[in-house]
Amino acid sequence: MGNDDHALIRAVLAGDKDAYGMLVVRHSQSVFRVAFRITEDEADAEEVVQEAFLRGYRKLEGFDARSNFRTWIYRIAMNCALDILNKRKSQTAVPIAEEYDGDQVAVQLADGAAGPDRLLLSQEIEARRYAAMEKLTPTERLAFVLRHMEDRSTEEIATALGIAPNSAKQAVFRAVQKLRQSLAPLWVKS
Repeated sequence: MGNDDHALIRAVLAGDKDAYGMLVVRHSQSVFRVAFRITEDEADAEEVVQEAFLRGYRKLEGFDARSNFRTWIYRIAMNCALDILNKRKSQTAVPIAEEYDGDQVAVQLADGAAGPDRLLLSQEIEARRYAAMEKLTPTERLAFVLRHMEDRSTEEIATALGIAPNSAKQAVFRAVQKLRQSLAPLWVKS
């Protein structure tokens, strides 16, 4: 696939605009998956995909032909996702509403046929998981997502993040340790 990508890149640089569309089709699904796992929001992930491929198109002349296009576009997408996360942090949180109120700006949770105690527990687990991920540095978060959610190798993570393989391995390790520590109270001990 890498050689096909390079051929398409050469075609784009030679003036074939449709060739970039083929790159988008080929890689947009995996870029969306990574973006969604980082942002945890479908609309944000779609925005990341659009912005990443737009930035990629604009910077395509600077693409190093020795590199892998997928890794390169992942790196751009991760930067876009981090931009969205930073924007999100600056905005206020939306409260969760128990019932629909047309005047109130809030998220209403759907009834999944679970009882109130189960819903409360699920909300608490989700809130703690989200808070635990927020405590990670951007490098740790991205390394964790790529390793444990995208099943990428240490070398791929290092290339995507622009760090040494040993640093990538350490970032994944630190992320796992921090998440274990943050989520330890949720483990049932018998």
